[in-house]
Amino acid sequence: MSPLILYGVPFSQPVRAVIWLLLLKRHSFELVLTNPGSKGANGSRHPDFLRKNPMGTIPCIEEPVSGFTLGEAHAIMTYLADLNEWHDVYPTDLQNRGRINAYLHYHHRSLREASTGLVAPKVRKDLNIPEAMQAAAKRNLTGAIQVLENDFLGEHAFLCGDSLTLADIAAYVEVGQLQAEFTNLFDFSAYPKLIEWLNRMKAVEGHNEVHAVLRELGDISATAPTMDQIRSANVIALKVLKQALQML
Repeated sequence: MSPLILYGVPFSQPVRAVIWLLLLKRHSFELVLTNPGSKGANGSRHPDFLRKNPMGTIPCIEEPVSGFTLGEAHAIMTYLADLNEWHDVYPTDLQNRGRINAYLHYHHRSLREASTGLVAPKVRKDLNIPEAMQAAAKRNLTGAIQVLENDFLGEHAFLCGDSLTLADIAAYVEVGQLQAEFTNLFDFSAYPKLIEWLNRMKAVEGHNEVHAVLRELGDISATAPTMDQIRSANVIALKVLKQALQML
């Protein structure tokens, strides 16, 4: 049977979340590099891609046999978990699932600000993100990290209990990218419980492969990477992922 097709690039945080889930569950897939925002042949704004995902965003999955396509990382992750009965990361108990869903909805105006406020201004100068918007995103992110520290991780090892769920994967690809060994854009020293959680997440299968793109790109706190550097990091990360898939 043809493997699941995943459209996106490894540098994308939501794409990394889907990749990590697939590697963790040893589910084969083919990653088709798709440039976000581009109208070119391999772009997310090309008419062929828009027929698969009218929102024009990455990630997007396609099931080769049925032709079914789906965009939005959290929708993809919950769909795949239901389809494949991955109840360990997305339990059927409605209260437990409700907590996970609550985080996934909360995520977009909390930890997602890591990209809007810190990473995007470094790597997408063309977006001309206003200073006021960047400052607001940083405030929201800092507040969200404090919520994780005091509430989500107050009494548990993971965000929604004592075992890994989709919430942790979604959260880590955003906040984890800011660590010193990656982009080095946030100081976590004031958040000991969060640091413990970050270290637990590093031990989850697939972490190193999924974050190869960030390791390749390195510290961007002082100097923003060029588009050529980002493209090169994506290509190298794709090779790492292909090697990982061969081991499944």
